[in-house]
Order: sequence, then structure tokens, then C-alpha cells
Amino acid sequence: MTANRAQPAGPGSAGPGKASTRELILDTAERLFAEQGIFATSNRRIAEAAGQGNNWVAGYHFGSKADLVRAITRRFTAEVERSRMQLLAGLDDSATLEELLGCLVRPWTDRFEALGPNSYFARVCAQAMNSPTLRPIVVEEGSHSDSLEQTWEALDKYFPGRADLSTELRRGMMQHLIVFVCAEREGALAEGRPTSRQTWADEANGLIDALQGIITASMTDLPPSPVRRRPYGRVT
Repeated sequence: MTANRAQPAGPGSAGPGKASTRELILDTAERLFAEQGIFATSNRRIAEAAGQGNNWVAGYHFGSKADLVRAITRRFTAEVERSRMQLLAGLDDSATLEELLGCLVRPWTDRFEALGPNSYFARVCAQAMNSPTLRPIVVEEGSHSDSLEQTWEALDKYFPGRADLSTELRRGMMQHLIVFVCAEREGALAEGRPTSRQTWADEANGLIDALQGIITASMTDLPPSPVRRRPYGRVT
């Protein structure tokens, strides 16, 4: 898969159309959010970095910063959805736990591998997951994924006891592990720091090993909770 990112129009160009401008703004915002922080990046800074004369162009095309995060997440999720559907199509009812966890992890790591130096989403997603205002957005966007729902349904039989609260807690831990491990690797690669594993495929293997431990660990009985926690959802 080859990364496909919009680039600023060169000298003498008639300029990008509306769709191209939107993609350019998305690309620029995603990069700046990853490198400088979501809340530290202003719409003015996005416009300047995208080479746009109108300082309000990001707001014009996307609205609020939360809407920008939603659009960035939706774009990434669409790519991951296609990849996960292909993986699921190659499995049947005899799929192993390792194979199913591969459907959870590899669409992410394969996408980051394809993007190469243009990979920013893991860092953006990690920031959003730590924000009370932005986390519901990534959760909501991810929860619309048919492929992810299918993967979780197939994984249900591997959770011990299939107790609602225990399963919910483990799913949350699994999602966080995927997001933050990928964000750490993505940031290290961007900054030229050493990584614990040589390739994204190796990182996927390590994540799958760790997720197997989370999903199969013995279960301690939990008392009923008086307040049901909001599910983390299926983040991408």
C-alpha cells in the first residue's frame, strides 16, 4: 500500500480544488497535532503550515477542532476497515486466537508501515484518548466499524467466564495497549529514537503476544458495579 497524502500546490499551479484543500488541511492538521499537540495547535498555525492565505480555512472546511479530530479519525478508520475486512474474509470458524488478534492489530500496524514517515495518527489518537472531550469522538468513530464488531464477536469465546465487567475492562486495556504502543513507536521513528522492535510487523507480533495474555488471564470474581462504566468502544 502506498501512502497518498495531499501536497501543497507548486508555483504556477491553479491551486487545489475544494476536495484537495480539505485533504491538505487534514494532512497538515494531523501532522501538527502529532508533533505539537492537539490543543497547542491553532487553526491559524494549520493554515500557515498548509500555505493557505485564509487563517480560518480549517474552521471553514471542518468547523471546530473536535470536528477536525473526527475527520482525521474517520479517514484512518476507513483505511483500516478495508484491511481488516480482507483479513476476516480469509478466516473461518476454526480461526485461532492469534489469528483473530491479528485482525485487531495488523490493520493498524500495516497502515503505519505503509505511511512510513507520513505516519501521525497513532500519536493523535493517543492524545485524544487521554482527553475527556475528544475520547468520545474516537470511540464513536471506531464503533461504526463492522469489521471490528465482527472481530470482537469472534473473540468473545476466549474471554474467561465471559463476565460483562471483566470483559469490558479487558477490552479497554487491549485498546489502550494497541493505541499507546503504536504511538510510542511512531513517535520514536519520527524523532530518530531507537525502537524496541525492528519493524511494524515485529511490533504487531509483540502486541498479539501481550493481548493473548490479557484475554486469557485467569479471572478474579468482581462484585456487581452500582454504576456501569461507559464502554471504551471499538477505537479503529
